[in-house]
Formats: sequence, C-alpha cells, structure tokens
Amino acid sequence: MSAISLDVDSDGVGVLSVSRPRVRNALNWEAMAEFAAIVEQAAERALADMRALIVSGAGGTFISGGDIAELQKYPGEEDGLRLATVMGDALARLEALPCPTIAAMDGAARGGGCEVAVACDLRVMAEDADAGFVHTRLGIITAWGGGQRLLRLVGYARALDLLTTGRVISAAEALALGLASRLAPAGEALNVAREWARQIAANPPAAVRAAKRILRIGLTHPNGAALDAERAEFPALWATEERRAAVARFLRKVGRR
Repeated sequence: MSAISLDVDSDGVGVLSVSRPRVRNALNWEAMAEFAAIVEQAAERALADMRALIVSGAGGTFISGGDIAELQKYPGEEDGLRLATVMGDALARLEALPCPTIAAMDGAARGGGCEVAVACDLRVMAEDADAGFVHTRLGIITAWGGGQRLLRLVGYARALDLLTTGRVISAAEALALGLASRLAPAGEALNVAREWARQIAANPPAAVRAAKRILRIGLTHPNGAALDAERAEFPALWATEERRAAVARFLRKVGRR
C-alpha cells in the first residue's frame, strides 16, 4: 500500500496525504520517491481540475521528517546528496504549483516535516500542534530548502533562533512568528484547511493562479519588475468570460442588474 496519496474532490480541492502512522509519518527512501511522484501528479492535476492543494499527515501527526532509523544506514556524503536532492527537488516542485497550497498541521511537525510545511503557501496549525526545526540536534541542517523558506517567513533573527536551538514551538508561538497562517481547534487542522481551500476554489481559477504568480514574483524580483508583472497580468483577466460571469453574478447579488 502506498504511503502517499492524492485525492481531488468535486470542488477541485486536492489532499496529498502522508500515511506512515507507525513512524509518525517519517519519510524513508520509498516514501520520498512516492512523495516526489505524487507532487508530479499534483502538478498535472493543477493544470486540469485541481484549484487548491492541502498537504496533510494521517494518524494525528503531520510529518516527522526523515525516517532516521532507516536513513542512518546510509552514512556517506553521496547518500546525503541523494537525501537532499530527492525531497529538495520535490518541494521546489510543490512550491511552484500554480494553485495555492495549504499545510494542514495536526499533531507534531519535526525536521523535514517543517520543511514540507514551509514549502506550502499557507499553514493551518491545530491549537495543540507543535513544530520544530530540530535538524541541528542531529548534527545536520535543513536540506530541502526549509532554511531559506523559513527566513522569508519569519526574518533572519527568528529563523536563526529556530534553526540553531532546534527548539519546538507551540502553535500559538508559530502564529505569532508568522510561521502559521491560521490556527484550528485541536484535531481540526485538516477540516479548517478544507474550508479555506474551498473558499479559494470557489473563485475563478485564472485569477487565483495569477494572484499567486504575482506574489511569488514579488518575492524574488525588484519592486519595479514585480509591479510591471502585476500590471501585465490584469488585461488578459479583464477580457475573460470568467471575469464577465463573476461580475454578472455580483451585480445580480447586489440588485444592480
């Protein structure tokens, strides 16, 4: 049975689920390869019928990173490069999906699990969940891009604190730091993420994809170039049938037509 699955419902909301509950959803080599393959499937669905993607873990835990008990059997530098590359590439692909992505964080997120979370656009944490970039406790650092993504989210000093102490933080602190986007009642992160994703999926998909695109450009380009990109996206959207239909629905709702 596959440890990683992708299901897309009739609303266009996809759920990528990691299910290795006996090891708190830790990822071994096989699960990493499956994760990468499922992300490729998600990329294809995002060009077809998927409008938002949730990443979640089964059994009340998000993802506890790599399966250290198995991975420590491969101690060489080449093994480390493979470990960094397989999931690093998969998370870069996840981050680049055209549709918004949401990490639904019930329970614990540790190490690489936190790297998966910050590769998503948005994060919902259950109030009783916690998260820790615990890599340095194990003599390593982030390898899947999580350090750079954490830096963008919380700033240099806070990212350095989390990475060098390896401390585990509560959902409340994660929200205060900007690591979590929203909190959910205990055990309800996936349900809250589903509702959020449905709100996103209800909007015209071309506009949603464009919104994500312009913000990502703003992360990596000078302000002038980002403003130009935003302006360039607008005319084509203005001319779409989706826009006309959405405006017609709005005008009917407010009694203007």
